[in-house]
Amino acid sequence: MRLSVRQLDYQIEGTTILKNISLEIREGEFVGLVGPNGCGKSTLLKAIYKTYKPQKGAVFVDGRDVCGLAPREMAREMAVMAQENSVEFDLEVMDMVMYGRYSHRKFFEGEKKEDREICLRFIREVGLAGYEHRSYLSLSGGEKQRVLLARALTQGSRLIVLDEPTNHLDVRFQYLIMQTLKKQDVTVFSSIHDLNLAAMYCDRILLMDQGQIIQAGTPEEVITAENIGRIFGVDTQITVNELTGKIQVYYLPDETGI
Repeated sequence: MRLSVRQLDYQIEGTTILKNISLEIREGEFVGLVGPNGCGKSTLLKAIYKTYKPQKGAVFVDGRDVCGLAPREMAREMAVMAQENSVEFDLEVMDMVMYGRYSHRKFFEGEKKEDREICLRFIREVGLAGYEHRSYLSLSGGEKQRVLLARALTQGSRLIVLDEPTNHLDVRFQYLIMQTLKKQDVTVFSSIHDLNLAAMYCDRILLMDQGQIIQAGTPEEVITAENIGRIFGVDTQITVNELTGKIQVYYLPDETGI
């Protein structure tokens, strides 16, 4: 599944949030979107999965404009895990995850054995085996995050778009989630807060600032001390981890005390 964004502009009350954004994500790639808070990452993702309608430009999946896709068809093509997932009514974890299968069923058709097996598989993969009958609203923030990822994976979509999927997670589950995503035979586009996680798991990185993609390339090309200093205002040292072969970002103290 290929994702293409072409000349996307988006404004809110006259303020430009996205400026002429174009990008291409190839089939099977794991691409990370990084940048400072407020630079437009979440807005870009919402434009891709049709929560926001851009003033200019278009989004395509395998050459098809997403604006022309019906909701069920969109769900079969693209799974989404957003930052905001407020749920006002309670469900068991299994029922929450089962929602990911709705686009594969006919209207009024009940769940099938295959649906249940797929749901149980991804509940296990996100580390929640035994939680099937737990109340979703009783879970911690990190546990809810993993339930929502399991739901996205059960859709069986060839493209997964995620907004900060490791939010609220401790270190163990941050890496478990990224490993789970990495081993799926799908295209992944995700905003990522942690530059070290992005460097370890992403094939390519898109660096965003002030509503624009300012650089795209491999982690080694994009996650540099110069870029981090210029965009994030932080001094760093970049090394290569001898065990993983991946770059590692070390953040240096601010000698000014600010």
